[in-house]
Amino acid sequence: MTVRRIVPNIHSGSAEEQAAGRDFYGLLGFQEVMDMGWVTTMASPSVPTAQISFFTEERTAPVVPDLSVEVEDVDAVHARLVASGAEIVRELRDEEWGVRRFFVRDPGGRVVNVLTHRS
Repeated sequence: MTVRRIVPNIHSGSAEEQAAGRDFYGLLGFQEVMDMGWVTTMASPSVPTAQISFFTEERTAPVVPDLSVEVEDVDAVHARLVASGAEIVRELRDEEWGVRRFFVRDPGGRVVNVLTHRS
């Protein structure tokens, strides 16, 4: 199994808080790479897989995940976690913006968004 990147997700209470986070992490050298209004992702220009995302809400799932893990084969990871008895918080599905993903709860109670980008 190949992990491509891990992205911490920060739940912002408002658009203003999200903008403040963008400004702060911009001072650290991050640049915006995606803005869907309710979720914004920033990345390092020199290491594009070094990313951070800010959520005002999660419009397509029941909760804002604590982190995102991009994997090479999301279907295989989903099958492995289901077989292990892990709690699937949101079932595997394709999103309109080009990812296939599911949410799972880790042993500490954190919700992990496991995804892959569709070609």
